[in-house]
Amino acid sequence: MSRVVVCAVLVSCFAHAQEAGDDVGLDVPSRLTEPPLSKVTSLAKERDLLAQAVPSGGRLAAPVDGALEPLTIDPTLQAELEAILEKYETPYAAVVAVEPSSGRVLAMAEHSAAEPELRGLATRALYPAASIFKIVTAAALLDVGVDPAEVLCAHGGKRKVKEAQLEDSDRDTRCLSFSQALAMSANVVFAKFTSRYLDAEKLKAAARAFHFNAPFRFPVPTDVSLAAVPSETYPLALTGAGFGDVYLSPLHGAALAAVAANKGLWRSPVLLERDVPAAPPTERVVSEQVAERLTAMLEETVTQGTARRIFHERGMRVPGAVGKTGSLADKHPYRDYTWFVGFAPKEAPRIAVAAVIVNEAKWRIRATWLGREAMRLFLSRR
Repeated sequence: MSRVVVCAVLVSCFAHAQEAGDDVGLDVPSRLTEPPLSKVTSLAKERDLLAQAVPSGGRLAAPVDGALEPLTIDPTLQAELEAILEKYETPYAAVVAVEPSSGRVLAMAEHSAAEPELRGLATRALYPAASIFKIVTAAALLDVGVDPAEVLCAHGGKRKVKEAQLEDSDRDTRCLSFSQALAMSANVVFAKFTSRYLDAEKLKAAARAFHFNAPFRFPVPTDVSLAAVPSETYPLALTGAGFGDVYLSPLHGAALAAVAANKGLWRSPVLLERDVPAAPPTERVVSEQVAERLTAMLEETVTQGTARRIFHERGMRVPGAVGKTGSLADKHPYRDYTWFVGFAPKEAPRIAVAAVIVNEAKWRIRATWLGREAMRLFLSRR
């Protein structure tokens, strides 16, 4: 088990993050020996607000404290996404959409063909964050002054990164800028950037600022997204590149995507209309300049990088979309984890999404397609 420390009181910006309050130790399971999905239990029906929701005045409402309370859910988007997951018989899948400016949860759909009675997939940190954690690493690198145009060269690394690959070599024939490395999810290049410019404290502070290792306040039971950040150079580089013991819930993933949409400010997800804050967000995760640069880098994922093909399908484009893909596979048993987090439109964000699908060897859809559809279906009605 890897050991991390949870901040009981969240800090405003990771550049000056300080741990405060009563520290609580959490054990982060090893993905290779203790994958959380293998031990998952279902959310109790009495705590599942969406399962209890009923139509009410064109909205959905659920029983809370003895009264029906309106939910922030967009009934049309929720129904469309549920239908997609059922149609494609996803083994395990969840997709969450939020309104970045308010934190309103617009949809929180899930489905498991492997365990049909299983509920709670949208709020559980059952899934390795994989390359989605590169967003946190990229924010930390930008914060210490790394230019998106800086170039590093590398070789190999499609499925794993070897320690020797962190050193420059005559075999390093693939040269990418920092921005391109994020867009293409270039593992070795990202690991090299991590090892050269970050230490454990800087990456831990970035993870804390993005609300890893901190509990969520939400009316549905929600897991803490865990991030173990090792001190040694090689394991640290692996973690920065998305190969560490880091787990993310889809709900948290959507909130993480919304940070860049909100120009570096954190907005907690909200499911009950009564809880929607009247004031704009004030908790700063990254500076506005870092958020702008990060957004520009995430746009490359869609225009030139790993999400380009899906977002350029004829008739299925989402103008102004930005985002990040992630993928990782376990062998015993085989699980193919895919992620997409992002928001749209870039200039005036209306929706932020996080989609995760855990497939078997044969699959029908993956998370980038699902995340695009969540954006497209919502924006097509606006």
